Amino acid sequence: MSSPDLNQVRIDISSTDSQLLELLSKRRKLSINVAQSKLATTKPVRDTEREQQLLVKLIEQGKALNLDALYVTQVFHSIIEDSVLLQQAYLQNHINPETVAHKVRVAFLGQQGSYSHLAAQKYFARRAEEVIEHGCASFKEIINTVESGRADYALLPIENTSSGGINEVYDILQHTSLHIVGELSVPVEHCLLVATDTEEHKIKTIYSHFQPVAQCSEYLSTLNDIKIEQADSSANALEIVSQLQRDDVAAIGNSEGGRLYGLTPIQTGIANQKQNYSRFIVVARKPIDVAAQIPAKTTFIMSVKQRPGSLVDALLILKQNKINMCKLESRPIPGNPWEEMFYVDVESNVDSDNMRNALKNLGEITTFIKILGCYPSDDIKPTNPTVDS
Repeated sequence: MSSPDLNQVRIDISSTDSQLLELLSKRRKLSINVAQSKLATTKPVRDTEREQQLLVKLIEQGKALNLDALYVTQVFHSIIEDSVLLQQAYLQNHINPETVAHKVRVAFLGQQGSYSHLAAQKYFARRAEEVIEHGCASFKEIINTVESGRADYALLPIENTSSGGINEVYDILQHTSLHIVGELSVPVEHCLLVATDTEEHKIKTIYSHFQPVAQCSEYLSTLNDIKIEQADSSANALEIVSQLQRDDVAAIGNSEGGRLYGLTPIQTGIANQKQNYSRFIVVARKPIDVAAQIPAKTTFIMSVKQRPGSLVDALLILKQNKINMCKLESRPIPGNPWEEMFYVDVESNVDSDNMRNALKNLGEITTFIKILGCYPSDDIKPTNPTVDS
């Protein structure tokens, strides 16, 4: 039996890939048709029961085609997630037509290659054909850029699964007039990147933003005689190392950003937690409405009376109204020693009856309360099919 011609096999693969792309495009258009059918109803975008049935059926079909169940599940998890996000974006554009734009101006921390820059690209890829980027040196500059009208949106990192909340951002949210209009979580894959052909034991200085240093503390503790130099952002660290072109310096960043600066990773996966994610919030000058068909989050800040049980009383109001709290963070109130401002994320639309009632009751027992924003939830949990073995 003669061996297949490699060139012909590659031609056939390319042809099959093109057919796959056409089918994916067709499926996306059908997803938009689904969203259009839900405009006149409050039927949720996601139907997890149908997703479960769909995945089970696809796995069985895949078995008949000699396709592994895990492979089929991974492929369709990505397809379903894309479909959900696409439908959400369509419904949001319909309810907020003033936000639809061909071109958007976005402010973020650092420059090209920073995690904030990569997150901005990911978030606005579905929302605008052209993104005008405004790299900023500080969180305060980011806020000022949007408040002054020089940018339409800002992207702010708010927390990380390894290093926790970013206090400076929480403090800025107390005083800004901007509103949270979106969120996204992105995987953070820290690497040790260099500009020359060198080795780890030769490195004497590492440039990094302070957040990656905290997130990679366990790895850094294994290195001897290392000096940490703080950079304004991860991208700034990459740029410095690229300019130095020395075999004794390195930067902590992501490999995708490193490629923009001609850097190569010599160690990967150096974060304390292998499942390391950063959550970003998107802020704008005007609030948005969230379609009833979309899972929503509401973020607000409040201060409570200085008496025993006052915080518990406030949280009980959420429980009584069947509202799930997914985040509680406290920060000191400047000028008020030992008093705290509480940041609360809940899984609820601010316009729902339950949320309206909860806010009314909270207003009666808190000393201060302010809605920071209501926005679509980015948490698209994959459906795990139950297949009989």
